[in-house]
Amino acid sequence: MKVETPLLVPVLAALPVCVCMAILGLPAYSNSYVVAFRTLFFVACLLWLIPLTLMQRAMWRREWSWLRMGPILLVTTYAMAITNAFLGQSFGIAIGRETAYQWQYMARGLDSCWLALVAFCAVHAVAAYYLSLQQVRLHLAQAQSAARDAELRALRLQVNPHFLFNSLNAISALVSAQCNREANRMLACVADFLRATLAHDGRHEHALADELALLDAYLAIEKARLGERLQLTMKTGPDLLGSIVPYLMLQPLVENAIRHGISPLAMPGQLDILVERAGARLLIGVQNDGQPSAQKGSGIGLANVRERLRHLYGEEQGMDAGWRPDGRFHVQISLPLRGIEVAA
Repeated sequence: MKVETPLLVPVLAALPVCVCMAILGLPAYSNSYVVAFRTLFFVACLLWLIPLTLMQRAMWRREWSWLRMGPILLVTTYAMAITNAFLGQSFGIAIGRETAYQWQYMARGLDSCWLALVAFCAVHAVAAYYLSLQQVRLHLAQAQSAARDAELRALRLQVNPHFLFNSLNAISALVSAQCNREANRMLACVADFLRATLAHDGRHEHALADELALLDAYLAIEKARLGERLQLTMKTGPDLLGSIVPYLMLQPLVENAIRHGISPLAMPGQLDILVERAGARLLIGVQNDGQPSAQKGSGIGLANVRERLRHLYGEEQGMDAGWRPDGRFHVQISLPLRGIEVAA
């Protein structure tokens, strides 16, 4: 296990064990010297923290197994407990409480001191492991966020080439049909739309008002191409214009409706766009006339929008596309209502 956590945090987490070690490891001396002995053992315990901490971290950096680390730490902490007992007897001799070392008692009464040192190592390991786990989770979340952002950008960038390819084909058809005025008008509309999209600041979401402005720029292109063959209605409440929606979400849906639904018709086709709220949900509907044989509902535009919604909102979004009993193709999107006050 590689540990890259701050050195001070695990040590502070184990200090309560050190305090208990200093108290429980006291020898039974008279009350007149108890403060001096407690101070001696407390200082000794604090000093043992340094080599124990450095030893553990050195073994973690070398990725030693617990089976290898355990015996080494047990022997080391036992030697420290013996040293504490030796220091206690030395201090007793220095102050005249003892006349000589009692070697036969040196290894007695070490249970509390030794086990407290072992507990310190355990608490240190748990604290370091927890902080390392938190760092790993943070890095994983950052990596996932970066991957999600990259995929969203790739999906968003997929929209413009797809739109541009279709628009250039339409302009080429107008030129071939010698409809120069319509072709020039459509080129100007395409330039306006691309200028608006290139001026975007890179956010994956923006206000519904900005999305509708982009949609108006795109619809100008289609109106230049189809003229009276495109019948349009758009309804949205003024209180919803500040709500947050994905960037360039409506354009692929409308493009799919026009290219695969209305364009193949020999007569004018109706396109309806409705944005409304249902409690804490924002509902966006796009309906168009068409023929089921021409519009399968699985084009690049629909797939692109579906994937972006999934990345942005997960299970909080919903998208349904298909033919309705009234003979019209309908796309219904449900999003969490954000950016405006939601009534309880």
